[in-house]
Parts: sequence; structure tokens; C-alpha cells
Amino acid sequence: MRMVAEPVVDSDIAVNGAVPWQGLKIAFATFFVVACWGFSPTGIRIGLQAYDPGHLALLRFLIASVFMLLIASSQRITLPRLKDLPLLAVLGFFAVSLHHIALNFGQAGVSAGASSVLVQSTPLFTALLAHFVFKERVSAWRWGCVALGLMGAAIVVTGDRGIGHMDARGLLILAAAFSWSVYFSLQKRHSHRYDGLTMVCYTVWAGTVFLLVYLPGLIGEILNAPLRVNVAVGVLGLFPSALAYLAWAYVLKHMDVSRASMSLYLTPPMAIAIASVMLGELPSQRVIVGSIVVLASVLALNLRRERAVVFPVRDEPERAPV
Repeated sequence: MRMVAEPVVDSDIAVNGAVPWQGLKIAFATFFVVACWGFSPTGIRIGLQAYDPGHLALLRFLIASVFMLLIASSQRITLPRLKDLPLLAVLGFFAVSLHHIALNFGQAGVSAGASSVLVQSTPLFTALLAHFVFKERVSAWRWGCVALGLMGAAIVVTGDRGIGHMDARGLLILAAAFSWSVYFSLQKRHSHRYDGLTMVCYTVWAGTVFLLVYLPGLIGEILNAPLRVNVAVGVLGLFPSALAYLAWAYVLKHMDVSRASMSLYLTPPMAIAIASVMLGELPSQRVIVGSIVVLASVLALNLRRERAVVFPVRDEPERAPV
């Protein structure tokens, strides 16, 4: 979400070499975000052991919606304007409903680590949308980054299970990244209408409404699911889907976005590490190579864009939470 960050004030600077508490808070919040979004692929993998992909998405965001309702009540966010309801519905559909349905169905056939890497291809699809839909000029550099990134994604998809056992559901993860890129492109053009927290709340609630089509049968799955699975789903709904957004807003408020965004490239390694410990999933060499290619292309795309900015408009970097 678009956050207008405040500059770090001089009082945050260490005195006599002491480490400022503000710096420690920012570092902790950044690590918290990376850990939350790094856990998400593993949490989805565990949730799919007892839940249908649609039911998993719905339960996750019912939990997130309740939590965001509590936050919104304490912060007294503004009511949406009637004319903005269609926009908020579209944002919720692409950011929550379509993104997480595609992600859940896709991850049923893709490892947690590979899924985390493929989701990071969102900026590549954003560049394609900018050219073909919004008629923006895309430089040769950005075209090169897009081509390199898609090549890396192909390496990850084919290398996750081996070419002979390639699962087409990996393409659904790319569809999830594309869905998020549609959301990001629209949100970036309309973020001036509401503050960041308000936009997050209404997006989550709107997306959850669309997911209610999966309500039949959910109660039965909740009652029959093992405790371990229900705990994992609860963690998914509370941490990656809600608390991580609030922590990220705090980071952006006190830190330059170009510096903060660099930390998000630690999310796939974190996801791979968590999956290896909790699920025993180790990435193949092809997945590691493809991961490096994807992340390098996205990093190059974002660094080039930061250099091209003349006025310091501080947008959230284009990445998709998983």
C-alpha cells in the first residue's frame, strides 16, 4: 500500500555511539515482516493437509478481517465513499480473492520455497501491464529485466520437481503474481483517496466477501482438521495477512523505501529455510539458480526505477505477500 513516510528525525540518531531504540525497533519490525511473509508458503502447505484451497483462503482472511476490524475500530478509519465501492471491490478481488485462490491451488503442486520465489515476479508483470494496458513507455532496460525474470521463473517451474515431473500448477503461482500486479497498478493510481491503513482494511474486507462463496463445508473442515493444521491457519490469518502489514507500515514511516525494500529480498531465503526445517523441503539446484535469476532481475528493475525518481514519492515496493 502507498504510505507517505515521515523522515527520520535527528533524535533517532545514536548519542555517544549508543544504539538508538528507534533503530532497534525498525530492525525488529523489518525482521518480523520478513519472517511472517517467509512463513506464509509453509503455512499454506500445512493448511492444505486438511483444507480445500478455497476453504483455506476463506478461513485465513476471516481471521485477518476480524483482526483488521479491531484495529480499524481503535483507529476510527473513515467510511468509504459510495463512488469508491467498485474500486475497493476490484482491489479486494485481485489482491485477496484471486491472488490467494491461485496461490493455494498452485502450491498444492509446488514446493514452498519455489512458490515464494515465483511470487516475487510481480514487478515483471507490472511492467507488462504498464506497457500493454496503461500505455506507458517501458525502457529497454525494463524489457531486459522482464525477459530475464521470466526466464528465471521458467527455470524455477521446470526445476522444482524436475522436467520429467513438472507440475503445471506452478503456472498458477505466476497467475497469483499477475493478480497482485493488477492490484498494485490500480492501487498506485488511486492511493491518494485514502490513507494506507484504510486502504488495507477495505481491500482485505472486500476480498473476504468474494471468498464467501467457499463458505459451505468450511465448518466441517475446521472441526475435522488436526490442531496443528488449525494453529498454522490461525498464524497465517493473524501474522502474514494482518500484523505484517502494520509492521511494514511502521518500517516505511521511519525508513527510506529504497532501503527498506532491499530487506524484502530476504523473504524467499527465509521461506526456503522455514520450509526446510518445518517440512523437510530442500530446493533443487535448478530452483536455486532460477531464484537468483528472478530476484536479480526484480532487484535491477527496482534499483533502476529508484535512480529515475526525481521527486521523493515513497511508494511501497512491488512485491506480493504470500
